[in-house]
Amino acid sequence: MSTKSREIIFGSRIRGAKIHAENARQRAKQAVREADRAEAESEAWSIRMEGYGGPAQPSPTIAQCLNGGLGWLEVECNRCKTRASLPLDAIRRPRDTPIWKLEAALKCRSCRKGHYAPSVHMIKLTETREMGASGRGTMSFTSAAAVQSSVSPPPESASP
Repeated sequence: MSTKSREIIFGSRIRGAKIHAENARQRAKQAVREADRAEAESEAWSIRMEGYGGPAQPSPTIAQCLNGGLGWLEVECNRCKTRASLPLDAIRRPRDTPIWKLEAALKCRSCRKGHYAPSVHMIKLTETREMGASGRGTMSFTSAAAVQSSVSPPPESASP
């Protein structure tokens, strides 16, 4: 005598539960993204910055911007007016850091004179890259550990 295997008895219920769980995860992920976009007011802060030039505080955190789909920060040099878009996911700061705290660390490479580099101001947050990181100049962080060097790959060592 043989009986039905457990896979035949419970297989369709298990597969249905997996599909239901996956759909619930996708809905939850979308709900978190919408909540961060609305709750943190990343979009409202970005529009306020672009339209009025401020105020920068209170601002959303890096994590809230990334979860809300706004992954790029557009900045402009105060001296040469060069604009650049910086990826927020490449910034090596804690994800709970407010966006306004990044402004003090941003400096323009093209205007650098010796040890002095003019500061920049934030324009807005965007979903996609709008300004190139090259052109008339590029922006950088003053501390070496602040942003990953994703522009150029590391030099390859010559093997004899």
